[in-house]
Amino acid sequence: MPRNKTVKDYIRTIPDFPHEGIMFRDVTTLFGDARGFRSAIDQLLHPYAGERIDKVVGLEARGFILGGAIAHQLSVGFVPIRKKGKLPGKTIEQAYQLEYGEAVMEVHDDAIQAGERILMVDDLLATGGTAEAGIRLIERMGGEIVSCAFVIDLPELGGRKKLEALGMDVHSLCEFEGA
Repeated sequence: MPRNKTVKDYIRTIPDFPHEGIMFRDVTTLFGDARGFRSAIDQLLHPYAGERIDKVVGLEARGFILGGAIAHQLSVGFVPIRKKGKLPGKTIEQAYQLEYGEAVMEVHDDAIQAGERILMVDDLLATGGTAEAGIRLIERMGGEIVSCAFVIDLPELGGRKKLEALGMDVHSLCEFEGA
């Protein structure tokens, strides 16, 4: 295995999944390789060395894998933001737009305290809809978002621009063209 292998080299592309014309960027091949996974976690953490982060938020579902590992490395708590109906207890919810329709994300209403500094993590930034819903939930609880970190950015879909327009710092490890 070459020493100079990048995180992008570990990501498999599956054409026409889940629909024709979609190039699915599969991070399970990255997660399944010890060196690749560790490299991704280290690179996601690096920009925040020395910054105070109180909690890591992971967006369903692959953001849980990344967020849990990052929270462990930082010795801070982890908060999942899930699809509606998956969390027990009292939650707050945020609707967001999908290509065809609407979806809802939710978080426990006591998961983040006002003033806590949050690093939000997910595997992929596409249109930014899920990430924006996560940002809205964190902000509604009074959390301060330090940054939004992603393994993959699909710049043509505009998610980075959307999050930056909301005043967010956005960090990604690699980019792929197209959808």
